[in-house]
Amino acid sequence: MAVLLLAEVTGGELALDATAKAVSAAKALGDVTVLAAGASAAAAGEAAAKIDGVSKVLVAEDASLGHRLAEATAALIVGLADGYEHIVAPATTDAKNVMPRVAALLDVMVLSDVSGVVDGSTFERPIYAGNAVQTVKSKDAKKVITFRTSTFDAAGEGGAAPVETISVGDNPGLSEWVEDKVAASDRPELTSAGIVVSGGRGVGSEADFKLIEALADKLGAAVGASRAAVDSGYAPNDWQVGQTGKVVAPNLYVAVGISGAIQHLAGMKDSKIIVAINKDEEAPIFQVADFGLVADLFQAVPELTEKLG
Repeated sequence: MAVLLLAEVTGGELALDATAKAVSAAKALGDVTVLAAGASAAAAGEAAAKIDGVSKVLVAEDASLGHRLAEATAALIVGLADGYEHIVAPATTDAKNVMPRVAALLDVMVLSDVSGVVDGSTFERPIYAGNAVQTVKSKDAKKVITFRTSTFDAAGEGGAAPVETISVGDNPGLSEWVEDKVAASDRPELTSAGIVVSGGRGVGSEADFKLIEALADKLGAAVGASRAAVDSGYAPNDWQVGQTGKVVAPNLYVAVGISGAIQHLAGMKDSKIIVAINKDEEAPIFQVADFGLVADLFQAVPELTEKLG
């Protein structure tokens, strides 16, 4: 069976972590061809060719594929679909925009956030905020899938797949780029960071969220937030971790002032080590934490930051 995998390309560069984890999942389905598409994608294609398990790389470069425009990318994928039984991608923001369009154009269902591959037509995916795992079997001739990358290990490097440049079809002209507003940060990207420090409603204010940022910077970590903190205006939307935010699975997750609502746990419960700091010893977060500190965060966090020196 042949698999077409849409690589995550940002600004002409390959998002290696997300793409390599999707390759790891896709290898169980057959020979993996990676599609690197964008206004500039040659460098991303060369990087994808080095991922172990990739048998071929297709590079499609055209202005219509830039600026995260899903309509043109979906049309390109559908034009390539005939030779593939599985069309897959990491479950990133971009892929969640593109892949349902691909499924609709092919008149098949989309299997989103797949966390396990049973066989070529049977897959596992979390439901009910991650409290249950659903096993689904697709009878569609073509399976359109997004993989929850937090549940797969990244494929290694060392591959040497051939790279082929392909032509791009007509632009459907359904959307056009107006402007991008990108938040600049020197910190690691939240979904691929090895360490994440998150703050919740207990932090109390946007100004006090600087305590979370200071601790994160000492650890070289990404900064996250609970939905309650985001809704209260303490942190920006792109920091939100949880069922309606980003799903993370770092080696270390530090939850500060977070009670541990089920919606938040759904976004971080796969973290390797969970550390919780909360003054409420009955907080649900302590039920999933590997290490818990019952303390006032306004005393504990500055002290911890200082000791990390």
